[in-house]
Amino acid sequence: MIAPAGPGSGYDLTIRAVSQCLSVSDLVSVPLPVTNKPGKGGSAALEYLAGKRGEDRVLSVFSPPICLIHLNGTTPYNYKENTTPIAKLLVDYGCFAVRSDSPYETIGDVMDVLKENPEGVKIGGTSSTWSMDHIQFLEVARAAGVTGLDQIVYEGYENGGALSNLMGGRIDVLSASVSDVVGLMESGDLRVLAVTSGQRLDNGRMEEIPTCREQGIDVEFANWRGMFGPADMPDYALEYWEKTLKEMTETDMWKDTCSRYGWTEDFQEHEEFGDFLDEINEEYRGILEEVKGSEPAAS
Repeated sequence: MIAPAGPGSGYDLTIRAVSQCLSVSDLVSVPLPVTNKPGKGGSAALEYLAGKRGEDRVLSVFSPPICLIHLNGTTPYNYKENTTPIAKLLVDYGCFAVRSDSPYETIGDVMDVLKENPEGVKIGGTSSTWSMDHIQFLEVARAAGVTGLDQIVYEGYENGGALSNLMGGRIDVLSASVSDVVGLMESGDLRVLAVTSGQRLDNGRMEEIPTCREQGIDVEFANWRGMFGPADMPDYALEYWEKTLKEMTETDMWKDTCSRYGWTEDFQEHEEFGDFLDEINEEYRGILEEVKGSEPAAS
């Protein structure tokens, strides 16, 4: 079981939750240890998986970066040639958070500053430059009417430390997934300005957070997560994991886990998931072509 980022990341939380639910529900009778393979925006894990072609006992969780890291030139590997998509599990919508003492009260306040000066706010995320959390923020900024998107300062903390850098003042705004910020939001240490879902989330305190659309920014961005095996995974293994993961998503334990982390359940079997990936890959290609300048701004 491979997590393409460090401990505490959305990847890590997801695959550990999958491992625990499969084991506790007695759907899988062998140990399911999780190995963290952070690095290069998820490329390290993808390259590792590519080296396991044909194997039946290796699984990894991925999300939009599996497409973005190929499209942005980080890696020659891609989901279509180097993995076997097994099942889509959930959507963990994005959000934008600031320290509780931040002068920014709304996502509109942030965008107003960026309209005047694209380098005026430092953004940080849990993914690398030109990957998910970066693109997520740029999509919202574009919809808000910000120009000079390639000048926006973004710092990626894929190996951990995004929250500590926000709290320490190195960055002004954190672009992340809802599950990344739930704890500090509940403790009152940070304020979530907006979520990227189409409607308000119905998970605990997240009900209080307005969507971007509610604040006049007509955009939605979904951070889906799914399970992948190596390329050429044997049919018997693909069928087994697809069936077993579907059964897992029907357990009370999985539903409780999704509710706790603010995840939206969205199961797709491998054929539907493959079609989804082909469609969303082209969408991401268009986003990158539109928003990517010659070089991203760095702090």
